[in-house]
Amino acid sequence: MTRHPATNRMHRTDRNRSHVSSLFSGGLKAFLVCLLVLPACSTDSSGQPPGKDSKKAQAFPVTVSTAAQKTIPLELHAIGTVQAYSTVAIKAQVEGTLDNVFFQEGQEVKKGALLFTIDPRPFEVQLKQAEANLERDTALAENARLQVRRYEDLVGKGYVSREQYDQFRANAAALERTLLADQANVDTAKLQLEYCSIRSPIGGMTGNLLVHPGNLVKANDADHPLLVVNQVRPIYAVFSFPATNLPEIQRYMGLKTLKVEAIVPDRAAPAALGTLTFLDNTVDPTTGTIQLKAQFPNASKTLWPGQFVNVALTLTSQPDAVVVPTQAIQAGQNGQYVFIVRPDLTAELRPVVAGRAVNGETVVEKGLAPGEQVVTDGQLRLTPGAKVEIKTSPSPAAARETTE
Repeated sequence: MTRHPATNRMHRTDRNRSHVSSLFSGGLKAFLVCLLVLPACSTDSSGQPPGKDSKKAQAFPVTVSTAAQKTIPLELHAIGTVQAYSTVAIKAQVEGTLDNVFFQEGQEVKKGALLFTIDPRPFEVQLKQAEANLERDTALAENARLQVRRYEDLVGKGYVSREQYDQFRANAAALERTLLADQANVDTAKLQLEYCSIRSPIGGMTGNLLVHPGNLVKANDADHPLLVVNQVRPIYAVFSFPATNLPEIQRYMGLKTLKVEAIVPDRAAPAALGTLTFLDNTVDPTTGTIQLKAQFPNASKTLWPGQFVNVALTLTSQPDAVVVPTQAIQAGQNGQYVFIVRPDLTAELRPVVAGRAVNGETVVEKGLAPGEQVVTDGQLRLTPGAKVEIKTSPSPAAARETTE
């Protein structure tokens, strides 16, 4: 039997609708099953979503430090240069041949120590000649005095003329003056002979030996000293501060002697302690700074001429200041703050007013009490109320091993 084309199309449409209906029915059932299964899959045995309790219990590791109360010095810092307390260029005061050297280069010598000798023989001859002249003229002067006394009696009796007597008196007076000149020549010759032994005028450290035995040295040769001696105990440190600090320095100098510390960079030696001894009377117009000088006993010779040192001038001190490590201070949009660790090990954001920093510690003017624990490391992951876990800082040796 032949079917009409329209009838065939109707049958195909009915089959398609039946197929779509069956697909929709199956999908709906699968969706409902998922809705029933999903809550069971998203809960644990306690009936709570997984991770919710673990998120609440998560603690962030931090390093903490306790806010301390101590006396903090008010200091000014600068870079200074060490200078010898006194420097002497040793020169010969007589001309002659350098005979001997009595020290080692770099040796510490005392005041009056013998350093050099110059050949003394020419000066010994001069001394003998001067002494001989003095003895000769002494004899002549004694004879002249006797002549004056003899002719004084004769002139009174009229046996000799007054003119002769006056001549003897003048001759005796001239010889007396000659004796004075001869004595001066003897003293000069002795002094020249003493100059053949060159001694240190100060106690200090000797430098390079600039002239060696056998060389001819000149008297007071400014261009060729024999040696330079630096006195290093005590010693000076010279440094400068901006002129804006001048009134403050003057005010505290008028109250007491100001203490100064000098630290040699990259050395484990303790700081050298001294006192401020000099404030320049002029501000340098080219740099706008004023020069100061501090004196140090330097008993252990920690400081050496020419060194650069870090200088700290203590003006006064602030007692009972609350201080924390500088790294605990954070800066935010509303100003500076720190994270406090509460007794329940939760973090608290605390606004603070920070003052000056001294030796890695910062004074907290407001917002913190002594004894409170502040976070020094790990602040970036913290929020107010977050749980924290306090970890101990590694020892310096452990830190070095970890770095290596």
